[in-house]
Amino acid sequence: MPDEPFETGRVFTPRVDRYSQITVRTNRYSVPVRLIGKRVRVVLHASHLVVYDQNVEVARHERLIAKAGCRLELDHYLEALIRKPGAFPGATALEQARSAGKFTPVHDAWWAQARKVHGERDGTRALIEVLLLARHIPHEHLVAGPATALRAGALTSDAVALEARKAAQTEDDSPAALTTGASGAATVTFLHEWRLAHLPPDTRPLPSVTPYDQLLRRRRASGGNHPEGEAQ
Repeated sequence: MPDEPFETGRVFTPRVDRYSQITVRTNRYSVPVRLIGKRVRVVLHASHLVVYDQNVEVARHERLIAKAGCRLELDHYLEALIRKPGAFPGATALEQARSAGKFTPVHDAWWAQARKVHGERDGTRALIEVLLLARHIPHEHLVAGPATALRAGALTSDAVALEARKAAQTEDDSPAALTTGASGAATVTFLHEWRLAHLPPDTRPLPSVTPYDQLLRRRRASGGNHPEGEAQ
């Protein structure tokens, strides 16, 4: 065996088309939309392929064996879809994400309720903001976040992010402690409330208008104009 590892995959350098896809041996694979028009490097292995932008890995797919297939990653299209949320419901990438179990019934339920509250466009945009959180939060916690937020009627991405992080921090605790309050009803902490609760104490003195009152008394005693009139 060789002393140093060496690459055994076959290298291709396709150009990303306007649909944010590359073609490798008759099959198409998605890459992030920011790479449209650029040439990327693909290393094709027996069971998977890896896409690089220069030396940075930007995509990884299971290899398609049949010809003329298409494998799309929903995450690759989120920046484009958040600008055009009307294209989201019919997106092929969404259907593939459902089939792969990455877009769960919990996501669908949260999305449906968000559309009822915020409308089709804004509700869908809120869902896409939730999906973007997957770049920083593990999938299992990101599913727990919408589930808790949905039961509490919290239909914002901030609420989902906070609940997902709480689930990550307390994953060894009882699930009931994460989702129910003292009365047994689902509860959620909104992000702005959490920030206020964690602010340091404000030790500054309260503002005072005493100097201004003293100025008013002096001006009136001397028969001068009201200082507010002078300011105007």
